[in-house]
Amino acid sequence: MLRTNLSTRPFYNERAVHALLGGIAVVVLAVSAWQVQRIVSLSRAKTEMNASIARDRNEINGLGAQAETVRRGLNPKDLKLVASEAKQANQLIAQRTFSWTALFNQLESTLPSDVMLLAIRPEIKDGRTNIVMEIQGRRTEDIVDFFDHLEKTRQFRDVTWSQETVTDDGLYRMTMNAVYVPQPEGRS
Repeated sequence: MLRTNLSTRPFYNERAVHALLGGIAVVVLAVSAWQVQRIVSLSRAKTEMNASIARDRNEINGLGAQAETVRRGLNPKDLKLVASEAKQANQLIAQRTFSWTALFNQLESTLPSDVMLLAIRPEIKDGRTNIVMEIQGRRTEDIVDFFDHLEKTRQFRDVTWSQETVTDDGLYRMTMNAVYVPQPEGRS
């Protein structure tokens, strides 16, 4: 038997090496194809976004020009008149929604028997309701008692009086001012 090796190179299993290299090539091609697809997709999205930004900028410029045209067309005197009339309308609406019943119920529950309410008028301004009352009583203490009762209700704040006079009948007459903060319905 012959024991010498007649081949010039040793025998390798080339099939396994080719299969491994082929698998790696397939994975590299798949990843490359996926990356190319992502690049194309993102490029398309960027193009659409740039077009949308350009449209929005054009619209902003157009609206700015329209606003400037409108501003130039406004007469400041007319604008001031409209603002004044809107403020007056809002005050009328606030007076319309003022609850006289709730106010009179509150006053009736706090008014002492020796004090008379001669006149009352609400002044609604900037969302704040001031109540001006003309009051007459036999003694100053009775009016002070009414004053204290109003403040204890927590619906009348900053109660002050002014113009204290004595009538020909010997009654004390005062003008009272208070900020009226009615409680919502259902609360006492």
